[in-house]
Amino acid sequence: MSRERKGRLENKVAIVTGAGAGIGRATALAFAAEDAFVAVTDIDGTSGNGTVELIHAQGGKALFLEQDAGDEARWNEVVGHVVEMQGRLDVLVNNAGIQISLPLPETTLDDWRHVFRINSESVFLGTRTAIEAMKHQGSGSIINVSSTYAMVADHLNAAYCASKASVRHFTKAAALHCSHNRLGIRVNSVHPGVIDTPMLQREIAEVTHNRGLAASGAIRAEWDLLCPLGIGAAADIAHGIVYLAADESCYVTGSELVIDGGHLIR
Repeated sequence: MSRERKGRLENKVAIVTGAGAGIGRATALAFAAEDAFVAVTDIDGTSGNGTVELIHAQGGKALFLEQDAGDEARWNEVVGHVVEMQGRLDVLVNNAGIQISLPLPETTLDDWRHVFRINSESVFLGTRTAIEAMKHQGSGSIINVSSTYAMVADHLNAAYCASKASVRHFTKAAALHCSHNRLGIRVNSVHPGVIDTPMLQREIAEVTHNRGLAASGAIRAEWDLLCPLGIGAAADIAHGIVYLAADESCYVTGSELVIDGGHLIR
């Protein structure tokens, strides 16, 4: 008799930030499909609730919590609410992020600080808050979404590259903290390549405008050539995040999971 396979994230409670679109939405959907309860957070209530509706339509379990991921007080509220409601927190995906594509001389200090607040400071805040919640149960997985631009640079994205590089190294420090203190919490980073998300579409539109072009086709073709396998899909990244959230990755911490269609081998 064949035995039905249980969901890889059955009985796990997860928070996914920036889950209203792109990689965050794909991750939330993938988690729910693997039987996790998903707290979908986003600063945009319309898109965040849209993700929850998609999960419910597929028979999954989720709720939406509005969140500015750079707000320290809100992190305490979100994690506290999830733990009070579900009794635990097993997985945190720090996915919320922004990108401002400008040449370095045109990047203002406000631009720089805004990118770091969302891309880097939010990861610190989320990780610190999640550790406090997870350490009482002696287990947990924190997954920080970085980028291949943490390893290679781009002249139009100085702030983005620097912020994602900080996530890469911070992840290792957090993983060491958790292992040194025997907390049972794993911390890893994921490094997407060029992925077809609303962020990428906005970047292509910005570059098209800055170059004075009437259409974006040439820019998209240029971006497609960055990766030998072309522009990827958000679901490609979500599959890797599910692995790091699941118990099958129990011996993985402080690692960098690169899912980039070959971007780094260029």
